[in-house]
Amino acid sequence: MKPVVLVVEDDMDLREAICDTLELGGYEVLSAENGQKALVMIDNEQVDLVVSDVQMDQMDGHTLLKNIKSRRTDLPVLLMTAYGTIQNAIKAMQDGAVDYLVKPFESTVLVSKVAQIMPLILAMEDGVIAEDARMKEVLGIARRVAKSDATVMVTGESGTGKEVLFRYLHNHSERSTKDAVAINCAAIPDNMLEAVLFGYEKGAFTGAYKASPGKFEQAQGSTLLLDEVSEMDLGLQAKILRVLQEKQVERLGGNKVIELDVRVVATSNRDLKTEVSEGRFREDLFYRLNVFPIKMPSLRQRPDDVIPLAEFLLSRSAKSSSAYIPLLNESAVAKLASHSWPGNVRELDNVMQRALIMQNGDEITAEDLMFEELDAVHRLEESQARPTNFSDVSESQNTSEQNLGNNLKDQEQQLIVEALEECNGSRKDAAIKLGISPRTLRYKLAKMRDQGIAIPA
Repeated sequence: MKPVVLVVEDDMDLREAICDTLELGGYEVLSAENGQKALVMIDNEQVDLVVSDVQMDQMDGHTLLKNIKSRRTDLPVLLMTAYGTIQNAIKAMQDGAVDYLVKPFESTVLVSKVAQIMPLILAMEDGVIAEDARMKEVLGIARRVAKSDATVMVTGESGTGKEVLFRYLHNHSERSTKDAVAINCAAIPDNMLEAVLFGYEKGAFTGAYKASPGKFEQAQGSTLLLDEVSEMDLGLQAKILRVLQEKQVERLGGNKVIELDVRVVATSNRDLKTEVSEGRFREDLFYRLNVFPIKMPSLRQRPDDVIPLAEFLLSRSAKSSSAYIPLLNESAVAKLASHSWPGNVRELDNVMQRALIMQNGDEITAEDLMFEELDAVHRLEESQARPTNFSDVSESQNTSEQNLGNNLKDQEQQLIVEALEECNGSRKDAAIKLGISPRTLRYKLAKMRDQGIAIPA
């Protein structure tokens, strides 16, 4: 289902122009001529984003914003005004606006801004961003296994989002009505981890002044994450195995058997088969946890997710500090697309937080992006695993830090025009034919329009 944008504007001609622009951008669009009608629609229709003018009769945009936030705190609002000042922008952000546009603005600026906000909305709905085919495949598998009670082992490099996938599994399961419980096995000392997992009775050890339930008990009827399970010692592994086999737990210092109804998801950034063969992880526990294995791809293995993730992380960082959300300009997109991301999504998050601090104006440029030193191993992997389809030519070569010349860009633009003509103007079909994501195609079409290139309808 397409995201739904509600446009609130009292100027009929402008309202229709904005609606047409957003529909061409791939969104479902509703419209209202004033704030009162907008509130009725929000109460009765699916709305994912509100784009509202500020200067309106009956109810201005700031008042509408406050009314929306009193009804639905999760609904993002983008405000537009011809009287843009820093003070107005700050006030709008303080009142809860996700961003601010100053009239007049180009249609491509509006579409880019909405496209920038949408990953935040989609991520809040599903908990994960996935535009790359490889990540979509992982989510498809996760949705199917979520319906069962099978124990899941999620593996992958550090920073790939294993805990995000755990939340996704829980949210799509029948246990989602109860809060999930997570514990990082690597963050708690061995002598404390057992008590935290199993709970304890009063007086079980020095400092146990009152009884406390463990994580297994807290997860009754829900899902428990054993994050970095490979970091616990062998003795505790044996006790975990017993709990999983018998579906029972006893608190430390107690003798009461507590029956468990808990679905377990475990994660590790290690090769557990190697850990087993070298005696650091119990083979029987490995098979108990590895009922349904899922491997999270590294960020360099899902290149179509880099820019949507960057936009989401940038929006999240800006929103948390009530800051203006800047756009990623072409040079920044190029630099992000050409990086190998040895630190995966965690590294990307760090880069976007730094960029928000470094940037001036309303854009993030390549100069604002500060990377960690690339790991030599990932440089080698990147060179060996570089794809050769249209997506790689258009998004890696053409958007690399070095300008490869107008010749390649002309060829790319010609391929896009031909694909649109063959697909009778369908952006979705053209993106599939070209081997790129619809978001990437929209970005390239916006750039082509800015250059005055005619786009097939």
